[in-house]
Amino acid sequence: MPALPETVTRYLSAHSDHDTAAQLALFAADATVVDEGRTHDGAAAIAAWMNETAEAFTYTITPLAAEQSGERQYTVTQHLAGDFPGGTVDLRFRFTLRDDLIQHLTIEP
Repeated sequence: MPALPETVTRYLSAHSDHDTAAQLALFAADATVVDEGRTHDGAAAIAAWMNETAEAFTYTITPLAAEQSGERQYTVTQHLAGDFPGGTVDLRFRFTLRDDLIQHLTIEP
């Protein structure tokens, strides 16, 4: 796996630990997240999305692969196993960074 920026590794660690405050601190104020076909714009919407997903399911995360796809773009594939419908899924977390913060994150199979 390629070396990932500290912002991405810190997000992945906080996500694995279900630490929403630590995750949120890594987003730009005007960031967007796209997950399950829904777009969450800005810190307040992203915080609400994090809290909603953290409360909905219990799961473990195993990193599978990582790649740099542009100057500021990184994709990390992770395996999630838990009590959500289907029980397991491999998801791609596509990060776009700006000024060492997450500007955009898309999560999709």
